[in-house]
Amino acid sequence: MGCSEHSNSTSFEEQLNKLDAAYVHIGVFDFNGVFRHKKIEAAKAVKLAKNGYSFCEVLYQWNIADNVYGGGAYLDQPAQLDSGSVRAWPFGEKEAICIADFVKPLGDLSPRNQLIKQLDRAKLMGFTIHSAFEFEFTLLQETPETLRYKGYNNLDAFAAGNTTYSLKSAVENQDMFRSYSDVMGRMGIKFDSIHSEMGEGCFETPLAHAEGIRSADNAALLKNFAKPFFGQRGLTPAFMSKLRDGVPGQSGHLHLSLRDLKDGHTSFYDPDGPDGLSQIALYFIGGMLKLMPDWLALCSHTVNSYKRLVPGAWAPVYAAWGVQNRTTAIRVINDTPDTTRIEFRVPSADVNPHSALAMCIAAGLWGIDNQITPPAQCDYDCYATHGPSEAQFPRDLTAAANRLAASDTARAIFGDEFIQNYSFVCRQEDMSYRKAVSSWERQRYLEIV
Repeated sequence: MGCSEHSNSTSFEEQLNKLDAAYVHIGVFDFNGVFRHKKIEAAKAVKLAKNGYSFCEVLYQWNIADNVYGGGAYLDQPAQLDSGSVRAWPFGEKEAICIADFVKPLGDLSPRNQLIKQLDRAKLMGFTIHSAFEFEFTLLQETPETLRYKGYNNLDAFAAGNTTYSLKSAVENQDMFRSYSDVMGRMGIKFDSIHSEMGEGCFETPLAHAEGIRSADNAALLKNFAKPFFGQRGLTPAFMSKLRDGVPGQSGHLHLSLRDLKDGHTSFYDPDGPDGLSQIALYFIGGMLKLMPDWLALCSHTVNSYKRLVPGAWAPVYAAWGVQNRTTAIRVINDTPDTTRIEFRVPSADVNPHSALAMCIAAGLWGIDNQITPPAQCDYDCYATHGPSEAQFPRDLTAAANRLAASDTARAIFGDEFIQNYSFVCRQEDMSYRKAVSSWERQRYLEIV
């Protein structure tokens, strides 16, 4: 699967010249959304943009800890540069970034390639996709050395005493967050806002919306580059779903709308529809609600994700929707006609943006194709209710992986190879967790049983 259809019309070489780039960081996003890159001279990158590049296939044969799942030859496999992804390197001058991805058959395993396929499908149906992620994250007054020394326990939070929408945090940390915004801005990543959230050291950065692949690329690059930015300041940003006991989870909400390919107007608005929603919007919501429980692993692929998807953690536990209702899995935002959109409130901050956005688009377009009418919307507190059995989410990663693997619709849309591999990786991750013995278990059982 190539990237040419999503490339900028300006040539790769011209884009590097505009940035006056002497070097290019060419990277591939792995299964977890980690940007695995190599730095090469710009002249060589121009040749590779024409002839292709090779990355080791191990990127889709290991877990987030770089432990491989099994044996193999670990061959170099052909990859293609996406010239439309070129942007400035944020930590210095005369350097650039370019995203690459494997071509088929290995490329079928890539969440980013799967997203491109869904974006192409939307265009064939007459739509463009506009979306934006927003991430909650906790800043820790820790470095890699102190994290290991403490065994990842009893960690010190930055901005102790922090509260939601705190003026104190805004004033005391304004220089750091101005620099944060500037650094991300060099990559073309713009913030809709920056503010403090609930819990010590917790902040949120909603991103400005973008069209097509750009939104997910922005979100994935943001998380990757936040690590070194704050690391330079002796801090560690945590994008885990649930960092510790006694605090809410950290969300990675996704805002999404369809726009008409011809005139650019939102396809979700109809002045004569209920709550100003078009029939397309209702079918899109219907498809998402119908497939969400079976496809949950696509937006919740870590063990830790399921620590947040429990009652009392400010997160939904079943598929439901409502207008402006923040307790539902899908919240319709209809403040104005042009900004009518849905907010997918299930993903956590640990989400892989490419697989989550691919999931939403695929499910929504399937709903349009099959005219899936959603159930009645909820205008009550869904956190206080259980919801129907068919709408309940799987409770752990293995259960979610098994349901995804058993979904004929997922296999028909994404392909057997992708679904089999994705489910396999999720099961392996959950097995690693089940083999580990936690401090909670020692505290609970050591002196008693």
